[in-house]
Amino acid sequence: MNTDILEEHQNAAMKFFKKLLKGQQARPLKIVIDKLRSYWAARREIMPSVAYSTQQYENNRCELSHQPSRQQERQMRRFTSQGQAQRFLACHGIVNNLFRLGRHKMQADNG
Repeated sequence: MNTDILEEHQNAAMKFFKKLLKGQQARPLKIVIDKLRSYWAARREIMPSVAYSTQQYENNRCELSHQPSRQQERQMRRFTSQGQAQRFLACHGIVNNLFRLGRHKMQADNG
């Protein structure tokens, strides 16, 4: 029973990796995967020469780049209609950028 489930997951992982690579011109240099055995098996078959990592916080850069859109989604939960949210966020985005100084623009002695 467990081998059937693992094989199904492996087929799904292989399909995912093939779909992921279809639009790319070149193979990736490194991929970050979970510790699921189905990912490992699919990676061995499809991309055996690609380096991989299973470190826990390896893809934090990707997660943090998505953070502004998550903040905007959180703000939109308060509104009753889409129009109301759009009117507010059109103004709020401009004003919000004035008061939020990006970390990349701050010097170490300002902290």
